Amino acid sequence: MVDIESSSSGAAAAAADQKQKNINDWLPITSSRNAKWWYSTFHNVTAMVGAGVLSLPYAMSHMGWGPGIAVMVLSWVITLYTLWQMVEMHEMVPGKRFDRYHELGQHAFGEKLGLYIVVPQQLVVEVSTCIIYMVTGGKSLQKFAASVNPDHKPLRLTLCIFIFAIIHFGLSHLPNFNSISAVSLAAAVMSLV
Repeated sequence: MVDIESSSSGAAAAAADQKQKNINDWLPITSSRNAKWWYSTFHNVTAMVGAGVLSLPYAMSHMGWGPGIAVMVLSWVITLYTLWQMVEMHEMVPGKRFDRYHELGQHAFGEKLGLYIVVPQQLVVEVSTCIIYMVTGGKSLQKFAASVNPDHKPLRLTLCIFIFAIIHFGLSHLPNFNSISAVSLAAAVMSLV
């Protein structure tokens, strides 16, 4: 009797593992795990430095040296702490990986409540970020066009946002994150320069 129960639970676990492997193989974000370490360096520098470098002079000019440095150190500590938490929670259950935020929410709050808590927050952050980057990218493109050709009438902001959106739409259809490593390298170089 015990042998039958253990073999049926082993078969169920193997079927669940195979189902998860099939899902991970299907998902584009996990299909290719052969990226180089410098790809992640480009992506991280672009993501972490890009927006911060653009806003840092403005923030420091309004806060001053003392409060500005204090806020920078505080944000660094918060970022480091949340990064440490994410690393710890990624594999906190032996044999199970939490690769997506909603999986972690479901583990913490339950199947349905985890989705109701995590997914709306993710959508607000993602939609807001997309809107902010589209407007910022459009404004940057408008200023670039004006500096390259100052004699012509400036382009309308809506046109620049539309051009920026078309470029991003094209980039979003690339097969995986490794495909935009050259774009991230260029962005990382520009952020640091």
